Amino acid sequence: MNATNSRSLLKTIPGLLISAFFLWYTFRGISFNQILALRVAHPVWLLGVLCFTVASYTLRCVRWSQMMPRNGRTLRDHFAVCARVLMTSLAANNILPLRIGDIMRIFTYADDLGTSPSVILSTVIIEKLLDIFILVLMFVSTVGSIATARLRLIANISLVISTVGLLILLAAARSLQEPVQRLFARLPDSPLLKKVEHWITLALDATGRLGITGSLLLLLQTTIIWTCEGMIFLSAIRLLGLTVDGIAAWLAVSFANLSYLIPSSPGAIGPFELAVKTSLVNHGATMAQAAVFGLAIHAWMLLSVTGAGGVIFLLHRVRIHNHKPLLEEIEDLPVEMP
Repeated sequence: MNATNSRSLLKTIPGLLISAFFLWYTFRGISFNQILALRVAHPVWLLGVLCFTVASYTLRCVRWSQMMPRNGRTLRDHFAVCARVLMTSLAANNILPLRIGDIMRIFTYADDLGTSPSVILSTVIIEKLLDIFILVLMFVSTVGSIATARLRLIANISLVISTVGLLILLAAARSLQEPVQRLFARLPDSPLLKKVEHWITLALDATGRLGITGSLLLLLQTTIIWTCEGMIFLSAIRLLGLTVDGIAAWLAVSFANLSYLIPSSPGAIGPFELAVKTSLVNHGATMAQAAVFGLAIHAWMLLSVTGAGGVIFLLHRVRIHNHKPLLEEIEDLPVEMP
């Protein structure tokens, strides 16, 4: 193992410790018998879990394929390659540290997508901005009494900032590129500032290529995607017969996915479970029910996405006769985003 890999391994240890702490905090005081007591109450809702999971990730593939340039490919071929790359990167993010799945999407699959890493990075930035905007909006709309005054203030400020930023980005992306460059030219010469300028420029360029209509369509798609995610949680709640009010599922899905912002192990194991537990307990569920539900829904999300992405990845490698070990491919990746 070379020095770079050793440093990368050391970087993952704090995340694993954070996940372990959050899992302990989530399940403290809950017995194994309480965990086993959770049963399927209404099996018909399993269909809802399955259908909304498929819908959510199919729409993610559609959204990203619309952001990516087609470069002469047919619509069918373009969607197929974008879906394969996106699902593979999501699966890798769930099992590998340091968001390697996103780095693979940007660098490893640039040739497959027929474009440059910078163009792919710009679409990833837009994708993350859209997701965070909808999640913050959902969280602010549902958080209610669960939050302290300070947390509500932070959430509201975050929503205002993200709303203004997104509206500016959608409506004036092309006209903002030169002012942004002039602004950063006046700032001190710093590698960090240059990287921030690079990321902002990429996001503006990607949004400018889409136009206002295309950008609003992406926003609508993102809203539908997270509505499907909420319906996964709601279907799972009905499946297991938890007694909660109508807000619980929507607070849980927003709070749980925002927990990915907390540094932890791949897949946000630990913070995700605590966020779900906190959300459901404050809307009627018992501590044991909420904790076990958080673990169960997270396991489903991780296994379904990782399983689908892993199968797609392996089938593609077999089809193109790629026998290079995956770990060797990962070693060739840059250690950070450009």
